[in-house]
Amino acid sequence: MLKLTKKADYGLMALKHLAELGESGSASATDIAEAYGIPQAALAKILQKLVKSGLLVSQHGMNGGYVLARNARNISALEVIRAIDGPLFITSCGDEKHGCYQSPKCNVREPLRKVNESIQQVLTRISIADMREHPQEAEDTELKSDRNVLVTLTTQ
Repeated sequence: MLKLTKKADYGLMALKHLAELGESGSASATDIAEAYGIPQAALAKILQKLVKSGLLVSQHGMNGGYVLARNARNISALEVIRAIDGPLFITSCGDEKHGCYQSPKCNVREPLRKVNESIQQVLTRISIADMREHPQEAEDTELKSDRNVLVTLTTQ
């Protein structure tokens, strides 16, 4: 089963929270952690990774906190996941740096590569702004067709 790490979940939750505050809104790590029951120390580390990757800006001072570095429409879910966890692979053979002893005999490497590529394409198309929209609005977007593609891939 493909699963995001808790760190990636927390990062996406934090960016969605900041997107809901609007362009002028900021929030501290403590504010976000308390709003969602996330361990504050873990979230602070995640937010710093997001700052280093250029997805967030850290503001110091009385009205300090974190703000999105760019519009929520221009930040993809995949960018957030990569900033926190690194490259996304559904199998270890997808990592070109580390070979697999089964590579010469493997008959699923190419199909799994295509699945991995499809997942990455979907996550690239999902923006943080899409995550804050109402479900009815999201159904009218291109995401609906993406879900159908993923369902087709998993049922064959």
